[in-house]
Amino acid sequence: MSIRIAGMMSGTSYDAVDVAVAEFTQDGVVLQCRPVGMVSAPLSPAMRSAIAALLPPNTTDIGAVCRLDTELGRLFGRAAAGAVGELGPVDLVVSHGQTVFHWVEDRAALGTLQLGSPAWIAEATGTPVLSDLRTRDIARGGQGAPLAAILDSMLVLSDRVRRGSLNLGGIANITVADPDLVAYDLGPASALMDLAVSRATGGAERMDTDGRRAERGEIDRDLLDRLLAEPYYRLPPPKSTGKELFDADYLDRMVAGRPIGLDDLVATLTELTAQLVARACRQHRLAELVVAGGGVANPTLMARIEALAGIPMRSIDEFGLPAQAKEAYLMTLVGYLSWHGLPGTLASATGASSVLGSITPGRDPLRLPETTHPMPERLVIIS
Repeated sequence: MSIRIAGMMSGTSYDAVDVAVAEFTQDGVVLQCRPVGMVSAPLSPAMRSAIAALLPPNTTDIGAVCRLDTELGRLFGRAAAGAVGELGPVDLVVSHGQTVFHWVEDRAALGTLQLGSPAWIAEATGTPVLSDLRTRDIARGGQGAPLAAILDSMLVLSDRVRRGSLNLGGIANITVADPDLVAYDLGPASALMDLAVSRATGGAERMDTDGRRAERGEIDRDLLDRLLAEPYYRLPPPKSTGKELFDADYLDRMVAGRPIGLDDLVATLTELTAQLVARACRQHRLAELVVAGGGVANPTLMARIEALAGIPMRSIDEFGLPAQAKEAYLMTLVGYLSWHGLPGTLASATGASSVLGSITPGRDPLRLPETTHPMPERLVIIS
């Protein structure tokens, strides 16, 4: 029996909410996934500003949190309803929500907060909604991140090639089999680049489009050495991080008043990400790297990673999922697992193995499946 699930993702760049729909059918330990399609709903400048105002190092008040939680819930509800109208009905909606804080102290994740009240999504679609995905993993002693390891383990790392799976969003994370599966956040991908561009241009530009600024700029080696000395990079996995560490104050401390042009700063931050990725590739003795996320669209970053890592790079498109939609389709997989009472995290990745999320009922009484499935071992993408 198949189930259709919509997965929603609004990442650390908070420029749009992506809604992907997939149909799942399980046969033994093989889970078949048919991607139906994805639609994106852009976040308005006012919404992006409201999110940015809540993020560290800014201070806020509980009224602003309440208003943003509601407005994001309404936006997600409209996006989900629009996707259902375009791509067809679903049995479950999975909403990651908008991360505004990920609380980590002394290597331990103590809490996490994703806004976007699921009640508005359930009301807009009439469908049950799975949300608050990361908290249960943290409650069991895990990091709550990165969640991509479960998809990587079934789809990308399922053969004998010594392969890594890299996601380049606001934060870069990697999954490897070394020999057991390991996944962790490497550090910033677009987070600091986007911040530098947005601040320097007064918001007229929000990112280094096509890597053009990094391509024009020159790397400041002294600044790069200072950035690479960040203690987080030396911590062993499991570990997770976010904009709570890599924020505006952090960037200001690293630059420390030194005169540097925007293009040179972006080139240096691009090199930072490339060196972090290449270091992980060498550490885990990878023979191949599969890449997804928004960073795939940055040719300067991709070229530097390939040059430094010295191994072939492939897009996750070759495995059947669009690179820009991996995280949204990841949400559909997590939803399938949670709906069937199966763990969505692996202890070797986040530090815990947990069934994820909380379910908000839809229009009809909530009925979970009566039959159980074994934990899938392999994910097969079908057309």
